[in-house]
Amino acid sequence: MGYISGSNNNLMETSDIHRMQKYLIRWYSKYHRQLPWRETNNPYHIWVSEVMLQQTQVKTVLPFYRNFLGRFPELKTLAEADMQEVLKIWEGLGYYARAHNLHKGAKMVIQEYGGLIPDNMKEFRKIPGVGEYIASAVLSIAFGQAHAAVDGNVKRVLARLFQIKTPVNKSGAYRTFKDVAVKILDEREPGIFNQALMELGATVCKPKNPECAICPLESFCMVNRSGNVDGYPKRVKKKSVPEYSIVVGVVHKNKRVLITRRKPEGLLGGLWEFPGGKIRSGEETEAACIREIQEEVNLVVEIDRYLTRVKHAYTHFKIVMDIFICKFISGRVRLNGPVDYRWVKLHELDQYPFPKANRKFMPLLTNTL
Repeated sequence: MGYISGSNNNLMETSDIHRMQKYLIRWYSKYHRQLPWRETNNPYHIWVSEVMLQQTQVKTVLPFYRNFLGRFPELKTLAEADMQEVLKIWEGLGYYARAHNLHKGAKMVIQEYGGLIPDNMKEFRKIPGVGEYIASAVLSIAFGQAHAAVDGNVKRVLARLFQIKTPVNKSGAYRTFKDVAVKILDEREPGIFNQALMELGATVCKPKNPECAICPLESFCMVNRSGNVDGYPKRVKKKSVPEYSIVVGVVHKNKRVLITRRKPEGLLGGLWEFPGGKIRSGEETEAACIREIQEEVNLVVEIDRYLTRVKHAYTHFKIVMDIFICKFISGRVRLNGPVDYRWVKLHELDQYPFPKANRKFMPLLTNTL
């Protein structure tokens, strides 16, 4: 009789796998959340949802998903859109490289695949931003192909189900979990099964306080039988996240303020912001603000007043940002880093996509000039 193993020779027979598949799909059909991307087989819509759901919670994604497809209902409308408009719709969702890649991918599908999203792994993986997970999810859900989709929720379920000791965040761990996911995949209903496994991790087999008593796979779960649910999944302890001190200057001249646009590539690519940068060791914040503006946009300014402090966390670092209102004194804008600039009125700021850290203090600018 066939079997699969997790670690430490934990085994599950083929007959148990079939029962587990049946229980899980039955549970999903009865208890899954009603989400808009589950009400369609449109591969473009499913692709958009999977891109947005990367490292982002469902409740955060929902309004962005609806707004995005309201503006770009078809792949062609996205491909023909200006990137600034795409970023404006995406504003606040974070991880902006996803938006850039989705836009590039839409163009590529139009130009190289006649507007049809490729229905095979090799071709779909050629599209910018489409990794193994997104390809597996879209191809299984939209096209019914037998590809196991492994995200964070799935890894947590598998780690507990098979008592897998490999840390879920260890480099190279993905392949361990992928191999197990492939072995338990229900190839008759791969899209439903993938979604069911992800849904189980999101709503029942949660990171903290998993609800084992209502889990459809409780009788199969190895860590549940061992009484050590809290010990899984294993994780490698991460290093502490560095924190940087930043200054930002809202430079005003003739009732307008200066904003600059970041390079398309890299962190927050293509977004607009107010000039500024890191404070040097031992440097006063006011002096740092004046220096950064001089270096970044070639303007001489003086500090009018201190506005506020903003704290913001990114994936790999945090910032503490002090914001100053600055008066233009002299100079002509010459960019060192940014790729574009505008002098705009305060009420025009909403027309531009900004990082969330900037949005946190922008309401305080009303009636400041």
